[in-house]
Amino acid sequence: MLTLYNLLLVLAAPFWVTWMWLRTRARAEKPDWRERMGLYRGLPKPTPAQPRVWVHAVSVGEVVAAMPILRELRRLAPHVQILLSVTTSSGHQTAREKATDLYDSLVYFPLDVPRYVLHAMVRARPSVVAIMETELWMNFLHFAQTFGARTVLLNGRISDRSYPRSMKIRFFYRALLKKMDRCLMQTPQDAERIQDLGAQEASVLGNCKFDEAIAGTDADPNEWRQTLGIAPGARVVVVGSTRGEDEEAFVLDALARLTELVVVYAPRHLERLEPLRTQAQKSLGEASLRSEGGGGRCILLDTYGELSKIYCVADVVIIGGGFGPYGGQNLIQPLAHGKPVLHGPHMQNFRDASEAAARVGATQVCATPDQLADALQSLLNDAERREAMGRAARQMIEESRGASQRYAEAILAELPQAQVFRSTP
Repeated sequence: MLTLYNLLLVLAAPFWVTWMWLRTRARAEKPDWRERMGLYRGLPKPTPAQPRVWVHAVSVGEVVAAMPILRELRRLAPHVQILLSVTTSSGHQTAREKATDLYDSLVYFPLDVPRYVLHAMVRARPSVVAIMETELWMNFLHFAQTFGARTVLLNGRISDRSYPRSMKIRFFYRALLKKMDRCLMQTPQDAERIQDLGAQEASVLGNCKFDEAIAGTDADPNEWRQTLGIAPGARVVVVGSTRGEDEEAFVLDALARLTELVVVYAPRHLERLEPLRTQAQKSLGEASLRSEGGGGRCILLDTYGELSKIYCVADVVIIGGGFGPYGGQNLIQPLAHGKPVLHGPHMQNFRDASEAAARVGATQVCATPDQLADALQSLLNDAERREAMGRAARQMIEESRGASQRYAEAILAELPQAQVFRSTP
């Protein structure tokens, strides 16, 4: 299977190389292409007394989710060298700005080309490779095991959308998952699904995003209101992580029907900022930028890593990703702040969290702009109901904490089993 995979990789190179070039061209900060070829510079050598754990997080969401696990690794084993890798420049920026004390080295993940992965492994020499969620690459896992590293999947999940498609190529996943020593999953259903795909072992440790959400709850709403230029006493709706023009139109349609409120709006991808600003100006009359001081009826969040704290200013939160067929976005952060949350019906990527929140009455599903506008108006006019939903949200989050420590302990348990690689293949 490895030979066939690499043959297909070569044949498909004109397509994936072009796709990568177009993706990176759209970003303000370009990745380090030397590092993407595995040519890491300045990495300290791991030693038996200071083994290296390589944690891979693809982009912003995975970096933020990994932070509580990294924090627990630091607390439990300060002698361990932590190498954090990312795929995107936005993930790199988030790691630099928000997690600098949680890793020893930060690099770009190598392209899954044998030569590049070999370069990376020769320089990194990890004892454990820990991969966040679902970012599995055949050559990377092959060379990790060749170099004697234990391979662990962290906070693993198999979404409702990807599971049927993955089952159609189960032969590939069976070969891929043979290269994973441990699959540590969020829920029993995720564990069952990855075993259906070929994993030999799957354990349920929970969702570390519940721990990550706690990190932003120390934010001072009065300070953030002042920072964003929001007047004292103004009613505020925070919109988090809409994806695409269809969801933006859906949410802005609902918001345009309400008056006397301030909207703080964070798109999932900053590439959508300019078209979103144009549409927001048409729907709401004005739109300022957070980086320029904010103020006015609509403030667009054009910075990285602040949304988890900015939820503190909200009276009501709207979470995107579920109004269109995108699988939903992270509703755990606003719930941790004790905020009532409105979202769409398509929340497969956060299925367990959204179902648990619905059971305790912390959220409401809105399938049309009319329903979203009505739900917003009702909640903004009912402080007692907002407070009741907020209390239910906080209690649910508190009862779901602790997964990050379990993941960190599982990583450290693999260290004594890691083989010491002594010669270059």
